[in-house]
Formats: sequence, C-alpha cells, structure tokens
Amino acid sequence: MTDAPAPLRLFNSLTRQLEEFQPVHPGEARVYSCGPTVYNYPHIGNMRAYVFADTLGRTLSFKGYKLTHVINITDVGHLTDDADAGEDKLEKAAAEKAQSIWDIARHYTEAYWADVKALNIRQPAHWSIATDYVPQMIEFAKAIADRHCYELESGLYFDTTTVADYGRLARHGTDEGESRIDPVDGKRHPADFAIWRKTPAGETRQMEWDSPWGKGAPGWHLECSVMSEALLGFPFDIHTGGIDHREIHHPNEIAQNQAHSCSDASGARIWMHNNFLIERSGKMSKSAGEFLRLQLLIDKGYHPLAYRLMCLQAHYRSELEFSWEGLGAALTRLKRIVMGVQRLKTQHKEKYGAEWSPLHPPGEWTLQKFKSAMTDDFAQSNNLLQFDREISNDLGAQSALLEIELVLGPGAEKQSASDRLNTLAAIDDVLGLSICTISRTDLRVRPKAAKITEDEIETLLAKRKEARAIKDFATSDKLRDELVAAGVEVMDGDPLGWDWRLEN
Repeated sequence: MTDAPAPLRLFNSLTRQLEEFQPVHPGEARVYSCGPTVYNYPHIGNMRAYVFADTLGRTLSFKGYKLTHVINITDVGHLTDDADAGEDKLEKAAAEKAQSIWDIARHYTEAYWADVKALNIRQPAHWSIATDYVPQMIEFAKAIADRHCYELESGLYFDTTTVADYGRLARHGTDEGESRIDPVDGKRHPADFAIWRKTPAGETRQMEWDSPWGKGAPGWHLECSVMSEALLGFPFDIHTGGIDHREIHHPNEIAQNQAHSCSDASGARIWMHNNFLIERSGKMSKSAGEFLRLQLLIDKGYHPLAYRLMCLQAHYRSELEFSWEGLGAALTRLKRIVMGVQRLKTQHKEKYGAEWSPLHPPGEWTLQKFKSAMTDDFAQSNNLLQFDREISNDLGAQSALLEIELVLGPGAEKQSASDRLNTLAAIDDVLGLSICTISRTDLRVRPKAAKITEDEIETLLAKRKEARAIKDFATSDKLRDELVAAGVEVMDGDPLGWDWRLEN
C-alpha cells in the first residue's frame, strides 16, 4: 500500500463526472459559495450547504492548498421565487415587520453568522455583501447589455440565446433537467432572466439605485458573477451551492460569465452542489411557524455539532433525511468519540506527567506535515492515509469518519496515546467536530423548557447513588421518580458513563 497522498477527485456538476482537482493557480484553491438571502433565519437544510462547503475548504487546506474562500450575503435582489416574478424578499420582510430593510438584513446576517460559529464552520477569506458591489454590478451589466440584453418596462433582461449551450449545467432540454421559470410579459424566451429590475412606477423601494435603465435594483444572479470575479478572478477553481441552484441560478451565472468574457468559459472550472435535507413533517419551510432552525435543535437539548456530524454521515450528493432519532444517534456517536479522546488524554498525562498538546494548531494540519512529524513507524500508519483516500474521493466524509473510531479502538493500542491523538487532531481539522477540544459535559445542552437546574440534578443523583449503595431501594426509587417528574431520564448502567439526560 503506497503512502503517497491520494489525488483529490471532485464531482463536477457541469460534466457530471469525477475530475481530479487541478488548480488554476498552482498551490492555490479559490472557492466561491452561494450564501444566504438574509430576509429570515436559515433553516437547518440551508446550513447543510455551508457544512459541505466548509468540509471542502478544510479538505483543500489539508491537501496543502492555500485556500481563498468567498461566501456572499444576499441583502438585495432576491425575489420570492427563482424566476423574475414576485416580491423582493428583503422588501417584503421589511414591510411585514415595519422595519428598515437595512436592519432586517443586519439582524438575519448576524443570526446566520451565529449558526456558522455554532457549527464550527471556518470563517471564509471574504464575506462579500451584495449591496457593497452594486456599482460594479451596473458596470458589468453595461458591458454586456448591447450584445446580450434587451429592455422591457420591468427591467433589463438577458437573452439566453446569445450564449452557447445555455443551461448545460442543469441539463435543460433533457430528461435530467428541471425548469421552474414563470412568464414575464415581453420576454423573448421563457428562460431569459432579469439583469436589472426597475422600480415600478409610483413605488419607492428602500434599496434602489440609479442606472442607465432607470432606478431599481440588480437581478439576483448578477451579484455572484460580479463578486466572484472581483474577489477570485476568472477563471477560479470551484463554485458551490445547493442542488436547487443547479437548475436556474447557476446556469444564469454561467451565461453572464460567458457574455462578459466573450467566450464559453463558465467562470469556475468545477461546479459542486449538495443535495437536499429532507424532513417529512413539513417544518423545513420558513412559513411553517416553528421551522427547523439550528436554535430549535439547541432549545431541545441537542448540541449543534451533533447536527454537523449528522450531515457528515451522509455523502453531500445524497439526500439526507432529518429525524430527531437520527439526530439523537449522531449525538450519542459524538459523545462516544469525545469520551474516547478523553481516555487517550488521560493515558498521555499518566505517562508523561503533562497535558497533551497537538503538534499543529487548527487550520495548519496537512498530510505531509503530519507524516514528517510522526515517528518512522507511525508515519506509515494506515489510519491517516486511509482517511486521506476517503476524503479525497469526492469528500467521502461518511467513510472517512470510520477512521476516528479505528484510531480509538483496541486495534490501535500498540501506537502511543500521543500519536493517536495527533492522528485524531489531523482528521478533525478536516471534519470540524472539535473532538480534541470539547468534553462530554460540553455536549450536555439543557433544553429550554427544562425547569430543574443541573446542580439540582447532580444533588439528587448523588443522594440516589448513596441510597443504592446501602440498598435503600425505596429511597432510590423515590428519588428516581422525582427526577423523572422533572424531565430527567436516569440512565443506570449506561455504557457511555452518562448519568442522566434531560428529556426533550
């Protein structure tokens, strides 16, 4: 078995093939990810896209590339559907809440950033805010207007017949393709889309700018073309987004990029899309009231990293079905891993009389650095090499996760606790589960509805343990009933070593 790093192979939605990653700029990786429209809180399905993009970025860093990652914030221009009909989502939210559209955008941007932090998603090199780039969007539109656009009363529209092979990313015109485009009066072709949307006569929008086509706002698709070129340059390496972007938004981006470059270039060499998170009760919709956002999971007593692990347990191109049972199983798996890491830390301290510290800080692990720092025997260990093969195979995190449990298992005991911990730290630098820095008590999240405090729980448990020790089972049962009435499930003999958990 060779110990050479595995080539990084990624699935390109544009070609529908696995392709070996060959950077545009040697030694660098430039990635653009479609970010949120900040008119409401993100639901957990939205956040799956950013766990995927973060795993991609972490993998590129692990493979030794200098990463430049851009995530945009859409604070203008996104309508209530993916076509050119309906209301602006930000304008609509501001009107409903009787607030400034700028305040709405700021509030939900900060809420999204809080979820990013809770899920241990690394900060990108740039958060690109759409409204900061409106002048550049107008210049971009002016550069393509004469050859590729036409003007209607409602705005400036892109003629999709003026570029080669429009819609090839979505496979338009084949059984694989989809279409959700509503008609707009005067459009030459159904797939044509807005570059600039004029403010309707008699209306005033909170976000509007002067342009050669009248006062108004940019079309949603324009912002990503402009910001990706401005921050990464054309061509760049990878563009990511949800699979829903593959059908309309990204084909329209590609068309704009082709028009602006006067070529068939799509802007990015590789387009990657994560599949949907499926939830059967219908609570994924933001119109469902208490929809499934990350804070709801926390309020019910689940640590957010359990959701990150749940995402990693399915391949990013597969649908992932959400259930509370599945989330609970992911939390249990994470607890087991964290407890295994703690045992290794204890072994290390007992042997060396000092706390273990990793060879490299987070974000600086690479396979080559790891191998050069390990002992000669351990440098040939299959654990990290196999992890590298799995994660390099189109981000196969669901298989790569198994290497954590193998490192923690009895078969790895011939290796030192220090080497095993460094292996785990290197793996976790890619998976982002914080397994080497959090404790099992960190994973205890008190449900919002719980009335009893943790100190009260521990006091009652201690009394119950004393009663059981002297075989006073009547008192033990009484204390157990008291805990159950307070919403505490007592878990006698739990192999995890956890004494209790609060019911959700």
